Amino acid sequence: MFLISLSAALICLIAFTTSNTANALNNGVAKLPVLGYNTWNAYQCNIDEGLILQTAQLMKSLGLQASGYEFVNIDDCWAEKNRTAAGDIIEDQVRFKSGMKWLNQQIHALGFKTGIYSDSGWFTCAGYPGSYSNELRDAQTFADMGFDYLKYDNCAIPYDSITREGEVGRYQRMSDALAQVGKSVGRNFVFSLCEWGWTQVWMWGAQLGHSWRTTGDISTQWESLTAIINFNSFLTQATNFYGRNDMDMVRNIFSGNGGLTFEEAKSHFTAWALMKSPLLIGTNLSAITPEILGILKNQEILAINQDPVIGTSVSPFRWGINADWTSNDTHPAQFWSGQAQSGTVFMLLNTLDVPSTMSFNLTESPFIRAGRQYSVRDLWTHTDNGTAVRNFTAENVPPHGIVALLLKDAGDEPAGLYPACSVWFQCTDKNGTNVGG
Repeated sequence: MFLISLSAALICLIAFTTSNTANALNNGVAKLPVLGYNTWNAYQCNIDEGLILQTAQLMKSLGLQASGYEFVNIDDCWAEKNRTAAGDIIEDQVRFKSGMKWLNQQIHALGFKTGIYSDSGWFTCAGYPGSYSNELRDAQTFADMGFDYLKYDNCAIPYDSITREGEVGRYQRMSDALAQVGKSVGRNFVFSLCEWGWTQVWMWGAQLGHSWRTTGDISTQWESLTAIINFNSFLTQATNFYGRNDMDMVRNIFSGNGGLTFEEAKSHFTAWALMKSPLLIGTNLSAITPEILGILKNQEILAINQDPVIGTSVSPFRWGINADWTSNDTHPAQFWSGQAQSGTVFMLLNTLDVPSTMSFNLTESPFIRAGRQYSVRDLWTHTDNGTAVRNFTAENVPPHGIVALLLKDAGDEPAGLYPACSVWFQCTDKNGTNVGG
């Protein structure tokens, strides 16, 4: 655990705010976070054309497409182990015997878009051909196959004496290739940088792609989620329209499968959605439970993630258990807020192993106006919970659970409240007299 100085953190946040908005890769696609499916977490290398097509059909029949999930993305292990004599990367001739072009036609006909995977090194992380030195050739191949999206990984990096450049340069090569091919075919790619955050990708990723991984791979353990939330709590200003922190896939696996509890799965989905991460499902859809499906289809949470007016993430306004600006992988910030087109979003995360009552002053959020009262909408119970005046308290938040609220301005607060200010120790009369409690 370490403490980041407030002044240094504020400088970083200002830099993120100004640079990300100005340099975002606005090429007409991925203005909002991508919603879809990725094969890796559920199947790893055990994929074939039948499974991919079945997954697309399930996304449609389960109502995920109607909820906004529009991408079906194939991860590693899809190719032959060697390129052709002409140097082309091709699909596995047994597992994808009908060809990727055919498969894309079938999935596009269902109303989806499709994604493929490659790597900025010699090989992918599973040992299949990478795209280093073949960027333009492979970008053209992916376009010819009919793909709309490319996830680009960071394994098997060539020697420094070969690249003479860092990760920015290697990702720039594919970003330029995708732009060139996109211009020729009249269809721009969504470009996802799976770079793991080792060279402060949140500082430069928006210039090259639409999302960038900020951490290593997610697991199905609570400690993995809290570590990712903690790390990203210091990077929230890097996210906006056309470019965002990617917190890795949504692994909503809970009790009975050796993974998350139901409350943890809700916290996982809520934090990812409200922090405006891409939402790529990594669950076996043929075995999905109604409970998990309900989490993934929460329209009020998805509406915040897909807000067409506000592209920024929620950010912490108070850390809670720890002093503000404390980095703690097991107990990250607990009190968050952000703007939405229809109000102010609040996220309360209970990182304790026991139920907790969580309270805050409304004006701790920079988006709340003093002297006003606010109607409260619970985005998980889907209920209107009265009006908040100055403060709000969530009773008995479950262990590792979450509360997501949308507060809307409901007019002036009642007259005659004492003290005259919600933050009493700052309350001063115009003659200089302190009139606090």
